[in-house]
Amino acid sequence: MGLWTRHLLLHLLLSLLVCTCFSDPSDELCLTHLSESLLDPTKSLQNWTKTTFSNPCSGFTSYLQGATCNNGRIYKLSLPNLSLRGFISPFLANCTNLQALDLSSNALTGTIPPDLQYLVNLAVLNLSSNQLTGQIPQQLGILARLSAFDVSNNKLSGSIPTSLVNRSGNLPRFNATSFDGNKDLYGYPLPPLKNKGLSVMAIVGIGLGSGFASLVLSFTGVCIWLKVTEHKMALEEGKINHLMPDY
Repeated sequence: MGLWTRHLLLHLLLSLLVCTCFSDPSDELCLTHLSESLLDPTKSLQNWTKTTFSNPCSGFTSYLQGATCNNGRIYKLSLPNLSLRGFISPFLANCTNLQALDLSSNALTGTIPPDLQYLVNLAVLNLSSNQLTGQIPQQLGILARLSAFDVSNNKLSGSIPTSLVNRSGNLPRFNATSFDGNKDLYGYPLPPLKNKGLSVMAIVGIGLGSGFASLVLSFTGVCIWLKVTEHKMALEEGKINHLMPDY
């Protein structure tokens, strides 16, 4: 075996040992805070412990349920339909090598953290069928690699960020299925919101009705005023006639 080959094998062995024995501190911080933000009533994440967070990967293998590794880094987190409660930790942004995040079909509440904009490698983000509230962060539109995005069936509100639907160049643009099922969410590509209040014709009708009622009240008021005035004049005339002598 040549000297160059030996050096190459030694380098590969050392790289493997580094990947196996040492975790990235950013990933450890990410996983620790994510675990603290979640409630796991079905005990699906029993191996999500601080000990495992300190060494979650062995090369391409992960010791954490729902996690996939790539070269010793957390590459994918897939935790759908686990009855998880809690909120989405903004510290997820520390998993900087993350390319896919799926927290769909759980019972997560709270808002979508704008910090997810720092996941510059993120290609898949599925937060559908939770109970998330608030607005969709405009900053998510700057994720250049984002090709699959789903926040449908939540309780999100406000306008859909144009940065997600009017993306420049060859960046994927997301259609209505990414946003459906959020009754207070509006804007393209969703169809116009149904008017929850009165229709235009009803408003016009009420306006006309109010105007007619005001006219009737005004006319009635004038009539009453004329009657009172006429009565007063009759009384005054009677007093004058009473004071005048007979001839």
